[in-house]
Amino acid sequence: MTFGGRPPLLVRPIQGRHEMTKCAFIGLGVMGYPMASHLQKAGHDVTVFNRTAAKSEKWAGEYGGKSAPTPAEAAKGAEFVFVCVGNDDDLRSVTLGETGALAGMTRGSVMVDNTTASADVARELYAAAKDVGVSFIDAPVSGGQAGAENGVLTVMCGGDQEAFDRAAPVIDAFARSCQLMGKSGSGQLTKMVNQICIAGLVQGLSEGVNFGRKAGLDMGKVLDVISKGAAGSWQMENRGKTMVDDTFDFGFAVDWMRKDLGICLEESKRNGARLPVTALVDQFYAQVQERGGNRWDTSSLIDLLARG
Repeated sequence: MTFGGRPPLLVRPIQGRHEMTKCAFIGLGVMGYPMASHLQKAGHDVTVFNRTAAKSEKWAGEYGGKSAPTPAEAAKGAEFVFVCVGNDDDLRSVTLGETGALAGMTRGSVMVDNTTASADVARELYAAAKDVGVSFIDAPVSGGQAGAENGVLTVMCGGDQEAFDRAAPVIDAFARSCQLMGKSGSGQLTKMVNQICIAGLVQGLSEGVNFGRKAGLDMGKVLDVISKGAAGSWQMENRGKTMVDDTFDFGFAVDWMRKDLGICLEESKRNGARLPVTALVDQFYAQVQERGGNRWDTSSLIDLLARG
């Protein structure tokens, strides 16, 4: 498939240090804080904004960048403005309006949105950016908190080829790979596929680990053997043994996964895709929330099986 007569760019390996550019980073949560730090460490001139100003000031003190009182101020003079916030409404609040980032951006600059949000808001902001002469790329990431801290995220992009070509070398500061998936919204749709696949994998892994424990097996040995075969996965490699130990404090929280799965389920109503397993796993996560596991990581699905 081609987009605009040109094929999507293949996966880009990290290219190393690039010419310094002026960047803004808006949103310093568990993902944004380390992502912004990798931009600064790569030699870019970074100004940050966070709704809790103390966090912006802490980041600036730690990494030698600057902080700004509003998204618009942070975006002034920046060639690239990165955004990583919670959801669609958060995204609109920091990009639109008199103090939003778009109000401070100059013509020809690029906004790169690393928020996991809906494809609809991506297309909305693409149009709003175009109206003021700015490019917009929806660029959600996969790899979790550890991937952000280690600068090895996978970045799935939607937007125009020219804007992507300019932004990709800068994105490389915190990415293992970066790929243009198609027109605006395609990055978000790709992230939805990612989360749908993860939901089924984690539930299957939970059932397998629980079954093995009930059968009296040494699950450390079991996981070591089966991870080398067809059952192997990132989830098994990184979460299997922590699930055996009933420890669930490894990053991506249940609350965030439910937000993401909600986006997937809403999109499926529009495109007609059937998501029976995703819908079921979403309800299992709702049960985890009911027992106080909102901030447990996504592997906590096993708790429902282990404790009933």
